[in-house]
Amino acid sequence: MPADLREQVLRLEDTFAVSTETLKKITKQFVSELYQGLTPEGGDIPMNPTWCMAFPTGEETGTFLALDMGGTNLRVCEIVLTEENGEFEIIQSKYRMPEELKSGTGEELWGYIADCLQQFIEYHHEGESLGKLPLGFTFSYPATQEYIDHGVLQRWTKGFDIEGVEGKDVVPPFEEALKERDVPIKVAALTNDTTGTLIASAYTDPDMRIGCIFGTGCNAAYMEHCGEIGKLAHMKLGKDTPMIINCEWGAFDNKHAVLPRTQYDVIIDKESPRPGQQSYEKMIAGLYLGELFRLVLLDIHTHEGVKIFEDQDVSKLKKPYTLDSSFLSAIEEDPFENLTETHELFQRTLSIDAKKPELELCRRLAELIGTRAARLTACGIAAICTKKGWSSCHVGADGSVFNKYPNFKQRQARALREILDWDTAEDGKWKRKDPIEVLAAEDGSGVGAALVAALTLKRVREGNLAGIRDEKALKEAAEEKRKETEQMKKA
Repeated sequence: MPADLREQVLRLEDTFAVSTETLKKITKQFVSELYQGLTPEGGDIPMNPTWCMAFPTGEETGTFLALDMGGTNLRVCEIVLTEENGEFEIIQSKYRMPEELKSGTGEELWGYIADCLQQFIEYHHEGESLGKLPLGFTFSYPATQEYIDHGVLQRWTKGFDIEGVEGKDVVPPFEEALKERDVPIKVAALTNDTTGTLIASAYTDPDMRIGCIFGTGCNAAYMEHCGEIGKLAHMKLGKDTPMIINCEWGAFDNKHAVLPRTQYDVIIDKESPRPGQQSYEKMIAGLYLGELFRLVLLDIHTHEGVKIFEDQDVSKLKKPYTLDSSFLSAIEEDPFENLTETHELFQRTLSIDAKKPELELCRRLAELIGTRAARLTACGIAAICTKKGWSSCHVGADGSVFNKYPNFKQRQARALREILDWDTAEDGKWKRKDPIEVLAAEDGSGVGAALVAALTLKRVREGNLAGIRDEKALKEAAEEKRKETEQMKKA
């Protein structure tokens, strides 16, 4: 490798390195911000109570619907929780979310979703007489919830920009659209994918304590005690009452106190739609990893005295967000020593004919960005475990970065060992099994949402109506489920 490029690699290694000491410092600040978010005054991390107040036992039974409203697709699932402990059956259908809906009216949106649910029920239950089916609605957009069966949209994300919906409760207009079409559905729970991930994973694994998403965005949820949630003190719920908290931890360190931001992170933040927000997310989420990579390459290209992509057309490289995390994944996965696949990737995506030393620099840069992201994610997990005093547990994780990015899991696990000092056993040898393991999660937006609905009806039946708005309708739905369960047992 030429001296000018080698010098750049050394600079980048220094720029993107996150030492054990830094990881521990970040984790300490993270713990502090988790506490702050639970106070009446609040903090950068929202720490939203979800009104999901129990883990599943694995003994839940009955038929539930789940609706997952994503940015591209709408997924409808029917989940039957069977008599077998922790087992379920699922049928599902996907419907394309038309682009014109994203900037249409609220009425059009809820009407389209109700039409999809109607189609689903007519197809799978033609001619059947159905009672009201309880629905778990995965609504993964920032929402404020004072009740589990309702939610006020704070702001649209994922390309939606529908006027008149922000700042309003999304459930009544949705249920009105269902009623107009005579669709026999009752929204039993509004949840998000992170809470669903935790619940679905806990259904099959009793050691599960945290649910995480590491994908286009990032988030975590865990079970807290109400005695720790100062902002709910007025509810007088009992200090040992459990409550899942949806952290929305992408907002960690919005004050830029501890995160090791580079000049490139500063540019990403400054040029984002919401500067000064989601600081943690902008350093670890899939949406930003490709952009970081692009900014660094562009900077090196314009660096005086450094020759990279000479006499090449870099116009495509100059286009913001032209690369995503899958570009970096492909580079790291290239199995050939001469980086043939990376060379083809650059030609295909950026119309750049890169030389081998340039490709080697790009490979190292992808490793550095991917490694830093994975190491920083470990801080959030370690912070929740530290706050709760958990020395061993399982963490359920989902999302494209966790599932598909090469070496992400190993890098994250290594950072956890460093933060929590597990590196060596007493004899100095590497421990073979980590006390806190991050595992692939179950289907949070489908099975998880259905389970949240099941748990909600279960507690309504038991008389726990905290955070329930539509008490009468949910009591009726809970009674129907009780009868259904009894019939299942007789059968």
